[in-house]
Amino acid sequence: MIVHLNGRFLADRDASISPLDRGFLFGDGVYEVVRAFDGTLVEAARHWTRLARSLREVRIPGGAFGAEAMSDLARWLLEENGLKRGHAIVYVEITRGSASPRTHHFPTAGTAPTIFAYASPFVPVDGHRIHGVPIILAPDERWGRCDIKSVNLLPNAMAKQLAVEAGAWETVFVRGGRITEGTSSNLFAVIDGVLRTHPTTHAILGGVTRDVVLEIARSSGLTVDEAAFTVAELESADEAYLTSTTNDVMPVVRVDAATIGGGEPGAMPRRLGEALRRLLYAGRAAGG
Repeated sequence: MIVHLNGRFLADRDASISPLDRGFLFGDGVYEVVRAFDGTLVEAARHWTRLARSLREVRIPGGAFGAEAMSDLARWLLEENGLKRGHAIVYVEITRGSASPRTHHFPTAGTAPTIFAYASPFVPVDGHRIHGVPIILAPDERWGRCDIKSVNLLPNAMAKQLAVEAGAWETVFVRGGRITEGTSSNLFAVIDGVLRTHPTTHAILGGVTRDVVLEIARSSGLTVDEAAFTVAELESADEAYLTSTTNDVMPVVRVDAATIGGGEPGAMPRRLGEALRRLLYAGRAAGG
């Protein structure tokens, strides 16, 4: 695999990052994941906008990481790794860089950020959409700025492992009795005929696929309410589904021991999922 590291393109086996990098020592960095189909980046403009926001919020200089530069980098990686046909993802991580001595406060002004990026094949999980997936719930014990796409993902990783051990697809967090989001996805539910999902506050990461699905839903005439819902409302919902860059629209048929929608995917996630995939595969969702 050919990767990018600090302006160099090289084989992954030859790439090395300093052990003094603040991403390694403190998780002091942010990242972004962009989907590609037949060499076209999907909703790239939205992803790079979110990356710029994350950099700004954690005060990492982002001048060298503009949308055009990021799209050029992503397309180069797709080309060099033979990923111009079919599905792929591009991962980009930017940290505050390497500095000595190790200090909790920011390093000296002018310390260069570290940027690492790679592209890899991606296999859509289409089969699971036919039958839907189970999820489990867990307390949301993460920090208060989940809106930043930070590399600090230990709580997410531990919660995802709980899902694996339970034979579930995803763990969804609960804070103050209300559903926030999954470890790597947003959650929607159809409650009393209204499509609901948590609003974009500091409690969740504003998902790109979430935003696109909301636009599709509103343009289709569906009633949408960006309002948090309780565990009881989720368990009695008519339908539920997850959205993310790698999930697209994934129907949820069970939450812990509660069955959703009779245990079968509902009409709304199928309808929204088909509309989303038409955008993805036709390339009309590309932003760069």
